[in-house]
Amino acid sequence: MTGCALLCLSAAQGSESEPWLTFEGGEGPGKGKRIVLIAADDEYRSEEALPMLARILSRRFGYTCTVLFAIDPATGLIQPDFQHNIPGTHLLAGADMLVIHARFRLLPDEQMAPIIEYTNSGKPILGLRTSTHAFRAGDGASGQFARWAWDSENPVGGWGQAVLGETWISHHGEHGRESTRGIVNPEFAAHPVVRGCADIWGPSDVYSVVHLGAGDTVLVHGQVLEGLNPTDAPVAGARNDPPQPLVWTREYKAETGKTSRVVCTTMGAAVDFQSVGLRRLCVNTVLWATGAESAIAPETDVAYIGEYAPSFFGFGKFVPGKRPADYR
Repeated sequence: MTGCALLCLSAAQGSESEPWLTFEGGEGPGKGKRIVLIAADDEYRSEEALPMLARILSRRFGYTCTVLFAIDPATGLIQPDFQHNIPGTHLLAGADMLVIHARFRLLPDEQMAPIIEYTNSGKPILGLRTSTHAFRAGDGASGQFARWAWDSENPVGGWGQAVLGETWISHHGEHGRESTRGIVNPEFAAHPVVRGCADIWGPSDVYSVVHLGAGDTVLVHGQVLEGLNPTDAPVAGARNDPPQPLVWTREYKAETGKTSRVVCTTMGAAVDFQSVGLRRLCVNTVLWATGAESAIAPETDVAYIGEYAPSFFGFGKFVPGKRPADYR
């Protein structure tokens, strides 16, 4: 058995020593399919949210899910603000779907290459919040993948805008003071991704979205609320008229000519996932994108498996000293 095969086998078995976390799938509509989830943002606690989502997808729907993290190589610990290391991206070679929540990563070519190879594969992608600006260039590095940086000119807006449909623009709501209510677009209320998702709310604010094209389908709009409670009133005036896109789907035609189903939402903070509607939307997306649409029901069970007590967003607010296995 080759070294790569041994490494992949170890990951599939969920070794306690590996710098990623795997939840083996079982029976369910996703049986036999693999999802790689990248949790590598430094503000919104994706390292807490994505293991929770992976548990639901594996134990209730049968998908084998591997969560990758930002790891400080000096300690082997999860360090969300260490932007240069996401071990395990090679596992994308065997993945059926990518779920990504990343922010301003500057990765070595050997870690970035599998992400771009996957992007070119025609397989589906779900992008969360800061993944519109997942990658950057700089620090004197001029790697072959620098053109996928969020502020690139070729392609314009880098990976985020080319693949997900948008790059970083601005906060549309007042960050940390105004929350988001998701309003399902009545024109697409029958779309499988939003089935059973009438109630979507999260403390993170609405982002500005300006680059979506005619072929992009806005499934949910983001209503800016006056405060950080779901009962707060919508902000009056132009910021909600018209509302910003919050969830959309699109097709990305890669340089290989292959086309991927893509869903993006500018929600995705760990505390946002306390919303049943948002969890269901993400589960629906995975089912829809991987050919298991018939399993989507209005009351799809997306209850937590085990305890979920997410940290509020903010730079430097991650729980220190954690290893991937601690999120099992």
